[in-house]
Amino acid sequence: MTEYLIAPKPRIRVPAGRSVVGEVVEKSSPGYYLPVSGGWLPAEASGSWNWWQQGYDVQGGSGTSAMVEACTSAYSQTISMCPGAHWRTQGNGGRQRVTDSPLARVLKNPNSYQTMSDFLLNGVSHLYSDGNLYALALRDSRYDIVELHLMQPRQCSVHVGPEGEIFYGLNGNPVIDRMLDYPAIVPARDVLHIKLRSRNMNSLQGESPIVAAARDIAASNAMAAQQLAFYLNQARPSTVLSTEMVLDKDQVAVLRERWNEQTRGLNAGGTPILTAGLKPTPMPAVSANDSQLADVMKMTDTHIALAFRVPMQVLGIGGTNFTTTEALMQSWLASSLGFSLNHIEESIGKMFGLDGFPEEYAEFDTSALLRSNFKERIEGLVRATQGGVFAINEARRLEGYPEVPYGDEPRVQQQLVPLSAAASIPKPGSTTGEIPPA
Repeated sequence: MTEYLIAPKPRIRVPAGRSVVGEVVEKSSPGYYLPVSGGWLPAEASGSWNWWQQGYDVQGGSGTSAMVEACTSAYSQTISMCPGAHWRTQGNGGRQRVTDSPLARVLKNPNSYQTMSDFLLNGVSHLYSDGNLYALALRDSRYDIVELHLMQPRQCSVHVGPEGEIFYGLNGNPVIDRMLDYPAIVPARDVLHIKLRSRNMNSLQGESPIVAAARDIAASNAMAAQQLAFYLNQARPSTVLSTEMVLDKDQVAVLRERWNEQTRGLNAGGTPILTAGLKPTPMPAVSANDSQLADVMKMTDTHIALAFRVPMQVLGIGGTNFTTTEALMQSWLASSLGFSLNHIEESIGKMFGLDGFPEEYAEFDTSALLRSNFKERIEGLVRATQGGVFAINEARRLEGYPEVPYGDEPRVQQQLVPLSAAASIPKPGSTTGEIPPA
């Protein structure tokens, strides 16, 4: 049985004013407050313990907006597609893939109940929904990291010890609940903490892009809730009955009841019989107000996507400004996805004590994002092979094909020679390799 090592719980002193798990309202950033139950409270509600009685409501919260879910899923699902590897630079300028290190083993199997894809999917989702990713590292008897376990960010906290050392209060993993006594106070060396930027430069915790888009999320949710209530209550009928006769209150009620009996519930789609000169008049399908509301909702979705820095084309709702999928992915990699990958790689490298790029580093292979683009992928390999960048066997290995004889050396076409070798080329009509006198 593997013996897991973890540092004993230290006696720490939490400085006055620092937030801890269990408070009713925890200060997250200027202007918004984070309830322990999830979501965001407006700044105006921060001074009142009975904020719900004053008309305030929790806003934002991951999972409450389709656009927020789409943006977080775009990062988490895309990054989980990229296989990770441990690389070490060689003396000849090339690099070698390390397969027997603790990092290489964890990148293949982070723990006993998750694949690396599952680990990244949930971890990156926490990162963009809550601004932080926490994972507890378990070590073997040689003090090598052998497992990483994700924790719930909203149940974790960061503390500073009396001498400036960093400790983490970790909670929210049912597997670790049965392995350790809670609350688990863990030193920073045993915690993988990846955080996004915070408005407070001295903060030890990150902040989700949801904070910047909180008002747009609240506006979008309010409009969606209003429209849902509007249609559930059938506030706008599809048809109006009109007549030139003057009907009293009781007659109108009887006619409405008989009409509803034939058009609602189990009798929906029935054929009502009209009397007393009644004529059905259809209502317009979409009014100008509804059209304006749709434009406003589209604008709020655009603002949310801007806060997360996800191109609308990646979400499938924007115009096609890229000729190929490769161009779209390269644009996203250059803008925000590349930062996310590098941010995660650097944090993992520091956790495992790597020297960092370019000597020794962790890297997630983004070529997997073009796995379905066979034509573009093969054309790129052919150009790299013909240009001498790849050897034939290197290109074949990338596609999972076996090596072939004489395929380990890069090749170029015959006319591609250095300028310094041009003087040794025989002139036409010469029978030797020497250049004849002029």
